[in-house]
Order: sequence, then C-alpha cells, then structure tokens
Amino acid sequence: MRAIHTRLLRRLWLAVLTALLAVVLPSVVTIGAEGPASAAIEPQPASVAHAALPILRLGSHGAAVVTLQQRLTALHYDVAGVDGVFGENTLHVVYAFQKVQKIDVDGVVGPVTWARLASPTVPAPRHASSSAAVEIDLSLRVVYLTRNGAVTLVVDASPGKPSTPTPPGSFTISRRIDGWRQSDLGPLWRPNYFYGGYALHGSTSVPTYAASHGCVRVSIAAMNRLWPVLFIGERLYVYR
Repeated sequence: MRAIHTRLLRRLWLAVLTALLAVVLPSVVTIGAEGPASAAIEPQPASVAHAALPILRLGSHGAAVVTLQQRLTALHYDVAGVDGVFGENTLHVVYAFQKVQKIDVDGVVGPVTWARLASPTVPAPRHASSSAAVEIDLSLRVVYLTRNGAVTLVVDASPGKPSTPTPPGSFTISRRIDGWRQSDLGPLWRPNYFYGGYALHGSTSVPTYAASHGCVRVSIAAMNRLWPVLFIGERLYVYR
C-alpha cells in the first residue's frame, strides 16, 4: 500500500509541476515584418522546462512558493501554513528537506531541490513499534514525530556540537516547562526534558549545523507547534 501511495503522490506532484510551468514559463513573442505578433507559448523541451522553474529563496513570494509549501506539507514537513511567502518558517522547512535528501543545505530551492521534490527520499521511523514517539536523527539534524510506524512531521533542528554532543539512546519525556527557562548555558523556550538537563526546546538560534551545548534546538515557532502534541511519558529516541 505504501508503494502505491508513493506512486500516486509522485504522479500528483508531476501534475502540479506541469501546471506550475504553465504559469511561470515566459511567453515567446514572434517578430515579423509588421512588428510584434501576439504572444504564444511554444512547446518547450523537457530540459528547458526544468531549467525554467523559478529559483526560490528567503523573501520570494507568489504562486511558485504556494506550490512549494503545498508539496512540503504533503511530504509531512513542518510548514506553518500555505501563504505564498518564503519567510523564516519556510526557510527552516527547506533546510529540513535538504538535510533529509542529503543535498546542499543552503535554503535555496533551485534545480536540484526541485528535482528532489518531484522524486524525494521519504523518511521512515527507525523505531516503528511506538504508537507515538519522537525521533532525533543527529546525523541529519532533524526531528521526526512518528505515529503507528510512520513519520507524521519533519522538523529542522540543531543538536549538540561535537564538543558537547547530544547523548544517543532511548528515553522518555520526563519534564516540561511551558515558557522560558534560564539555564546556565542560555535560555530555553518550552523545554521538554528527556535525560537530566538535556531537552528538546525552542531557541532563537537554530543554525543548519550542530551548535548546541547538548540539547536539541528547534525554532521558537516550531516548538509552539510541537508543544500541544508532545507529552510527559512520550518515547524519545536519539540516534546517528
């Protein structure tokens, strides 16, 4: 069933790309002896059509961004909403997608990222036995929410740097604070503690690389979306 669903999703996405091309491809104007003729769209080779997909980055907006956000939502990435604006939320979603696809993590949706959106690697949970769990992939630097053997949400994250690594293992969320906590190493927004002082928490700084003192950082906005679905006693797995 999962293979059938994947094929159907891919066909749907290719149809969406075709519709997008109809919007973003420029019209070709033919010039004759009497001057410009009416604009007409000529058939484009596949290579030309692919190259004509817009390059999107922070600050972009419009129909192509809507298509991007809809596609990432369908793939279960943490899109805050489909609004056609490539803001900070969409930037972190693109980072997470590029990490999972193992391509350059630059936050720019160019030809390589568009191609992977059309035919992506779909992550699967490493621990499929839990009805609901959190998985933290230290190598990819992302957080997965899982339910009944499937990844339901992918979130961009920054775990512990090499000098202060996040401990791998099987844990449970044991304590939560609904607000800011000022730790010795800095402020934590809505921390979810899973091992001593180690927590999954919101932060104003979530770089694309591993940068924390051992906790797992997500953006403030992402933690606000995660907070209602996380709970004390929930399984949390950390691995490479």
